[in-house]
Amino acid sequence: MAQASIYEQILDPANRANPYPLFAELRKTPVARRPDGTYVVSTYGEIVALLHDRRVSSDPRSHPELAGAPPAPQEGSPGLPLPFISRDPPEHDRLRELATRPFGPPSTPGRIEDMRPWLIETTNDLIDNLAGRHRVDLVDDFAYPLPVTAICRLLGVPREDQPRFHHWADAQVETADPTTGTFAERQRRREQINAELGAYLNRLADAHTRRPGDDLISGMLTDTGPHAPMSRADLLSTCALLLVAGHETTVNLITNGMLTLLRHPDVLDRLRHEPDLIVPLVEELLRYEPPVQMLTSRSTLADIDVAGTTIPEGSPLALMLAAGSRDPNRFPDPDRFDPDRTDNVHLGYGSGIHYCYGAPLARVETQVALPALARRLVNPRLVADPPPYRPNPTLRGPRHLLVDLDAVAPATGTEARERVLRPAHR
Repeated sequence: MAQASIYEQILDPANRANPYPLFAELRKTPVARRPDGTYVVSTYGEIVALLHDRRVSSDPRSHPELAGAPPAPQEGSPGLPLPFISRDPPEHDRLRELATRPFGPPSTPGRIEDMRPWLIETTNDLIDNLAGRHRVDLVDDFAYPLPVTAICRLLGVPREDQPRFHHWADAQVETADPTTGTFAERQRRREQINAELGAYLNRLADAHTRRPGDDLISGMLTDTGPHAPMSRADLLSTCALLLVAGHETTVNLITNGMLTLLRHPDVLDRLRHEPDLIVPLVEELLRYEPPVQMLTSRSTLADIDVAGTTIPEGSPLALMLAAGSRDPNRFPDPDRFDPDRTDNVHLGYGSGIHYCYGAPLARVETQVALPALARRLVNPRLVADPPPYRPNPTLRGPRHLLVDLDAVAPATGTEARERVLRPAHR
């Protein structure tokens, strides 16, 4: 039996706990062709160049395997069209502008930052629930519920419907795992989930049309700027994108972050006493332990020369973001976790026009979550190192993160003041 290639070993769940030595081997050949015709690109400069190259398509309909894909649903359909991150310009640019305007700067600069007091309150509520326990699972008890609660608040989803969003987020993530079933099976499952989610979001949009509120769906529905309004189908697709992209990646970022801090107790102690450390620390986590390890949804629209290799038109690409973010030709001492690192232009959220849409929300959530955990968990210790990981090689993170602790300290200072000033939104 032939030995598995480096790329195949990266996909193997047995190597999920520490794929980084394999990424280092992969970088020795910056561009490598797989037997199925996929070109694997693993070095920083080459990945960045391709992410900024208009000859690279993000539209799965450009991939030969998806020839004959069904057309996007029409206005009012319960299904979902391709999200804007899976489209090419000019469609992508127009839809991204419409999606971004009510979501963040420059049009709505306070949308995410204004959620910070509520996130502090919600974070501390979740930590309060750990009181009296001496062993907790930071995935199920904390990192998992926080992001979906935040996304539901952002979208204006009723609290009683939040468990349904947990189910849809999990199911969508499973369809992104290239080791789960065949491509066709994953595609059918994705279409089924999209139909369910699309039907729910369509009813929710109807409710927000009748009674607009201070939420993202209402903002997109009432937008009167250039190119507005967004079609109903594209609005639903954008909301579904935020659910999936903003949920699983943030769960993994928070969990990878706590795992890394517990492995570096000196940095954990610094975070307890240096609040400003959290901003560069989160950026270093995105480089060092990124929640998104690779992009396998790109293909070439023309022949492209990369690092001495000509990648033919129509070739699928695997862009190994986690390998690029540890490229020693770009980052000194790349395998060292260093929150004081400067010039840290990592690939944790990609690059170019398809930069992660939900990144602003994920950053703020993690900037709130990690300091609160650091301050309030008394003497936390890992139960198992490494912890068990999810099998997905693309969205990488622990399935459970069991931690023993002596106690849960009460919220104090800024945390307590925020909770007095901002009553719970229920």
